[in-house]
Amino acid sequence: MIYQLSLRAVGIIAGAILVLISLPALVRPPQFQEWAKRLPRSRVAGFILFTIALGWSVWLLATMEMGEFAPFRRPLLIALPIGYLLVIRFVDEFLAVRALGILCLLAAEPLLDAAFLRNESARLVVTVFAYILVIVGLFWVTMPYLLRDHIDWTSRSSWRWRSLHGLLFVYGAAMLVLGLTTY
Repeated sequence: MIYQLSLRAVGIIAGAILVLISLPALVRPPQFQEWAKRLPRSRVAGFILFTIALGWSVWLLATMEMGEFAPFRRPLLIALPIGYLLVIRFVDEFLAVRALGILCLLAAEPLLDAAFLRNESARLVVTVFAYILVIVGLFWVTMPYLLRDHIDWTSRSSWRWRSLHGLLFVYGAAMLVLGLTTY
């Protein structure tokens, strides 16, 4: 286990994050829509998110057990910052979306790790969310324009916007309640 997080902690953290993301979108839709539309091309958000992804990746690479791949640790620890600088310099198109996709992929592992070998069926709420993060992360890293298209499609109608964020709020609240009571 790389992360020493219980299913309870993971449920509380992931549920709270979903609630905190969806609540402003429900309370102040016009302001949040404008922010969401600017996010995919935001260089500042891309730099911040990509820096967080680099830090998380370097920490994982430096601390995890690599088994037979241990000889590759030092070259990878050198290559990650070099790749980071090259991406910051040359891949500024949709950098925020790509970095968000990387963070989704990184965040899925602690969720799956906490739910591993647990018998209660309520763990599937966390597991399904983790696999959604993996799928979304893969699409956002490889086809970042899809987030822009999804934001545009969702914000075309107030009903779509409120439905999506209402669903995220309910899912996050359910995960939070399960984390506090069941796990």
